[in-house]
Amino acid sequence: MIVTVIGLGTFGAKTATRLFEKGAEVIAIDNKEELVEKIKERVTHAIKVDITNERAVRGTNITDVDVAIVAIGDNIETSILAVALLRKLGVGKIIARATTNLHEHVLKEIGASEIIRVEEEMGEIVASKIVAPHVLQRYNFAAGYSIVELRLGKKFAGRTLVESQIRQNYSLNIVALQKRVPFITEDGKSSFRVEINDSPLPMDVIDEDDVVVLVGSEKNFNKLFSDIAES
Repeated sequence: MIVTVIGLGTFGAKTATRLFEKGAEVIAIDNKEELVEKIKERVTHAIKVDITNERAVRGTNITDVDVAIVAIGDNIETSILAVALLRKLGVGKIIARATTNLHEHVLKEIGASEIIRVEEEMGEIVASKIVAPHVLQRYNFAAGYSIVELRLGKKFAGRTLVESQIRQNYSLNIVALQKRVPFITEDGKSSFRVEINDSPLPMDVIDEDDVVVLVGSEKNFNKLFSDIAES
């Protein structure tokens, strides 16, 4: 997969380097030389280009990318011009960062395939950690629905999946269990290894330190979080 990331501020640079670490071919673009220099060893290509200059952009072969990410957050006008130019050049999928509702609306109108609201998403993450500190990871995959990794703690410790009645009481489905299994190393020391059961059975037991992966609606997760907090 070839991805271009346009705008190498904190968000754009992190996105570009993580994509590269995950195996994508990443073209990182910014009009500031210092940002390009800073990232050039951590992506496939780093290029200093004014994204509003059509002739210069065409010279980057940007039309060959699978996905373009417009990560510009400090200049709404440049962000809009970048998305418009990418659409004009025929880039198929454009993911753009928006900082306001109006910004988001304009980006959608001119052809952005997907919108990212970084500040809102970070606010949601921070709020979730405060309200539900037992939650380790949360992934929103559709409006009102999430995949959540959490520790259920003492309330469910020692129960089988059937006995927990999580599906019956909360309408949530357990899709995986992660356990820390003790073992003795070759030099005789006690240690732990992580084992993931991605097809748990009804009689599998939930231990207090297990990481449980569940799928369901926000409303039902909030009910579970409330019950765990009270236990």
